[in-house]
Amino acid sequence: MKTRWDTGDIPDQAGRTAVVTGSNSGLGLATTTALTAAGARVIMAVRDVSRGEQVRPEGAEVCRVDLADLANVRSFAADLPVERIDVLVNNAGVMALPRRRTADGFEMQFGTNHLGHFALTGLLLPRLLAAPAPRVVTVSSTAHRMGWMDFADLDREHRYHRWLAYGQSKLANLLFCFELDRRARAAGAPLVSAAAHPGYAATNLQTAGPRMAGRAWQEPIIQQVNRIVGQSAEMGALPQLYAATAPDVRGGDYFGPGGIGEQRGFPRQVGTTRRARNEQDARRLWDISSRLTSVTPARPFTPTGTISAAKEPSSLARRDRLRLSVAKASCAARVN
Repeated sequence: MKTRWDTGDIPDQAGRTAVVTGSNSGLGLATTTALTAAGARVIMAVRDVSRGEQVRPEGAEVCRVDLADLANVRSFAADLPVERIDVLVNNAGVMALPRRRTADGFEMQFGTNHLGHFALTGLLLPRLLAAPAPRVVTVSSTAHRMGWMDFADLDREHRYHRWLAYGQSKLANLLFCFELDRRARAAGAPLVSAAAHPGYAATNLQTAGPRMAGRAWQEPIIQQVNRIVGQSAEMGALPQLYAATAPDVRGGDYFGPGGIGEQRGFPRQVGTTRRARNEQDARRLWDISSRLTSVTPARPFTPTGTISAAKEPSSLARRDRLRLSVAKASCAARVN
């Protein structure tokens, strides 16, 4: 792996199609800009289409998706104007929010960062597997190190702490990434599932939580810290760009900045906690996520069936809380 790999090292992406979530600012926009500059067609999967159109680079198209609304995720996947996807970058995310709920009633950080991307990936699998060498890149964080999967209370009903909820969601990202890799390998599918994190990148991610909590006075302080401590979004996006394009990437690889504490610098392969590599937890999370989202990636990713997604119940908004309660009650005894 090159010591100072940057966007100039991205291989020619002509003829390739990428989908990048959360791409109207920060890491997602930097990723989109670099991929289009290398010749890729990029679908900018964003919640705010008008903002996306304002920053859209040439070679990119803007489509609306709200990862906090599973019905909208389904609509996005159904209406996506491409037959083949070469790269899916699960980049969008929220961080350290006050307690909030998704449209389906899930805790916002777990629902957006993990469940939304789990559903999106499952729904797009047929088009990913139509590509000769597809990749799924899931963006995590060093915050996964403080996370643990509370399978008895994934929704943090009984004890909510915004940073611990964030850590759980980022750990879930890694568990999903590595389980997808194992299932692809077991099936002999050509899909590569890898992960990346940006270190400390100065984006609007840091200010969203305080703003939602009514602490707008913290924003200028955070912005000043970002200027002093953080690296640019362009530098922060390099690990996920490496994971998305470098020819030597293997399934299950994890990339981050190579500097002290993985906070800044050029990309390199980095380690995870043992919890992130726990295969039993990963299988358990996969099964629970499939039930909660009603998305079931089947053969070759489960023992039976065809590559498809389970039909969405017509009363998803009313039934999601029941499904979550069932998952909580059953997950402690469930070992797959």
